[in-house]
Formats: sequence, C-alpha cells, structure tokens
Amino acid sequence: MNADAPLGADAPLETAASLGGGAEGAPAPGSRVAIAGSSGLIGSALARSLRADGYEVVRLVRRTPLAENEVRWDPEAQRVDTAGLAGCVAVVNLAGAGVASRRWTAAYKVKLRAGRVLGTAALAEAVASLDVPPRVFVNGSAIGFYGDTGNRVVDESAPPGEGFLPSLCVEWEEATAAAQEAGIRTVLARTGLVIARGGG
Repeated sequence: MNADAPLGADAPLETAASLGGGAEGAPAPGSRVAIAGSSGLIGSALARSLRADGYEVVRLVRRTPLAENEVRWDPEAQRVDTAGLAGCVAVVNLAGAGVASRRWTAAYKVKLRAGRVLGTAALAEAVASLDVPPRVFVNGSAIGFYGDTGNRVVDESAPPGEGFLPSLCVEWEEATAAAQEAGIRTVLARTGLVIARGGG
C-alpha cells in the first residue's frame, strides 16, 4: 500500500503491488484474497480496492455465512473454516476491537488482546495447514509497538516500547509464528493513526 495515500472512500490503494510475492510479481486479477476485519475502516477500503482491481474478496465473518464468498471463524475460540481459505493467494488479517473506541478497562484489555493475539494465531495456523498455502499472510499491527518515543525518529529496527500497547503489539506479531515457520511470506503492517470520512 502507498503510505502517502489517505484511506478515504475515494483513495486508491496499491493493492496488487502490496500483495505481490517478490520475483513472482503481483497475483493476477481474479485471484482470491481473504480478509479478516473486512467491515473495519481499513479492511473495507482494502476490500473495495481489491474488487475494483478484479480480485475475488473472501470475507471472514463471525456469524453464519450468508454468501459464497464468506468464511466462518471465531477468533477468540481460535476456530477457522480452513477449507474456505483454499485457493487464496493472500490472507489479510485486520481484525480486532478498536483501541480508541472505549476506555481501556481491565475487561476491555482482555478483549483487545484476545481478538488480536488469539485470532492471529488461529489464522496463522490455518494458512500453515493448507496443502497450497497463500503466497503472503498480511497481519495488522500498529506503531503502538514503539510506545511513546517523543521526538525520536524510529524505524522497523527499533525495539518495542514499554506499557500495554507495545506489549500487545509484540504478542500480536509473535502470533504469526506458524505462518512464518511454514515459509509463508509474512508482512507485519504497523499502521499509524488512520482517519477518513467514514471514521478513524
């Protein structure tokens, strides 16, 4: 994705390049891409952009699927309909309760952690178990990984900060281990604050 482009309803995303697999190049239009968190701000924008580019978007949903392009999963219970992911060239995990939507009570911290860490582990294990795994597993993370850095400039080589959010991001990223160990290209997308007309 182009980090300089806003994620508003009209903003194009460089999805083909983002989901490419190095020397193999970007997947061809018509390929299947699964998205967990497709109803969220970033996920819905990604789904629109992929469809506009001719990709088939498979949505992971917690309820009973109502369409052929929906796959059932339960992140907290770590259950995924793995068969529904067969044939996907990419699996994108953007699921998780909003960090800015509620006060961080002890109970809400449990919810934040469960949706991200347990859900990610379940998806990573699911894609790793496929006979033909996806070319790439893109997993959400956040710049909260670095904590409060003040005016200090950081990049991907910087260590995690201290506190709840950095520790959550570390666990979130570590939960992709099964996909990485299976040799699947794994992308950890540490997004910053995303604001669009539809929310933020």
